[in-house]
Amino acid sequence: MAKTHPEDLNWNKLGFKYRDLPYRWVDEFKDGKWQGGHLTQDSSITFNEAAEELHYGQEVFEGLKAYRRKDGGINLFRPEQNAKRMADSAKRLLMEPYPEEEFVKAVKEVVKANQDFVPPYGSGGTLYLRPFMMGMQPIVGVSPSETYQFRIYATPVGAYIKGLKPMPYEVSDYDRAAPAGTGQAKTAGNYASSLMPSLIAKKNGFADALYLDPKEHKYIDEFGGANFFGITKDGQFQTPKSDSILPSITKRSILKIAKDLGLDPIETKIPIDDVDRFVEAGAMGTAAVISPVGSLTYKGKKHVFGDETKVGPITQKLYDTLFGIQVGDLDDKYNWTVRLS
Repeated sequence: MAKTHPEDLNWNKLGFKYRDLPYRWVDEFKDGKWQGGHLTQDSSITFNEAAEELHYGQEVFEGLKAYRRKDGGINLFRPEQNAKRMADSAKRLLMEPYPEEEFVKAVKEVVKANQDFVPPYGSGGTLYLRPFMMGMQPIVGVSPSETYQFRIYATPVGAYIKGLKPMPYEVSDYDRAAPAGTGQAKTAGNYASSLMPSLIAKKNGFADALYLDPKEHKYIDEFGGANFFGITKDGQFQTPKSDSILPSITKRSILKIAKDLGLDPIETKIPIDDVDRFVEAGAMGTAAVISPVGSLTYKGKKHVFGDETKVGPITQKLYDTLFGIQVGDLDDKYNWTVRLS
């Protein structure tokens, strides 16, 4: 694949796809220690045919973004939280966690090396960063690897879901994760299991699938790539509390923003049969940021949230506040942003 050059890009029509940028980060764990990472221009990876990651899925990853400010500088948003979550995911899969301080340093190095690819302020684009780690040891029996490779690549992206236009979703009959499984880890298997239900939802005319809790199938869990939230008729922000969903950095941030806005936010079990309590609903995550949910179809019944043709006022305010902090337009009283330049 040919390297991408800044002049090749239409910043206003980036889409959400991979582009081979000049630099990425690579480090290896062997002989009981991380070797010390470095930038490389090589975007290829060589595996042994029996590599752990290929057969037993010992792999974890992260997703975060770099944002262009109005003054031309660059912000990161809470990268230390991605470092911690990746370490937690690695521990769940018996992998050697990448040192959290080194993770943040590596993210900064990749952004600086590819800074010409951070989309301009106002374009709606960001530089998406994908840190990931794989078990590399050739293993035939089921056991954890003793060697790992950690990498970070970057790619400029537009919105994962275009604009704040409410979209229809359906509740899937499939499970994203198992009870007491790896739902709280950001690992490939959870996403592989979502491929079929996501495709089915899209074939049925929906934006994506929403999953219920895998134990009782009574409570809302999350979407395939984002957390769920709803705004009740009396103006309270609610989001699912569950042991089988990914701990979302975006959700954690929005919970604080919602409190600042007087929405009395709570994490709680949300029965799917009680979804009509909400007048607004949305999906939230690093890729999605905040995307309004216009309707949710469950067992053939369509539940509409407010006016399904336009974003609700509270969802709009949450989006404006979060994105305003990320790009440096609003005061960051929580010190969430890291200024690279």
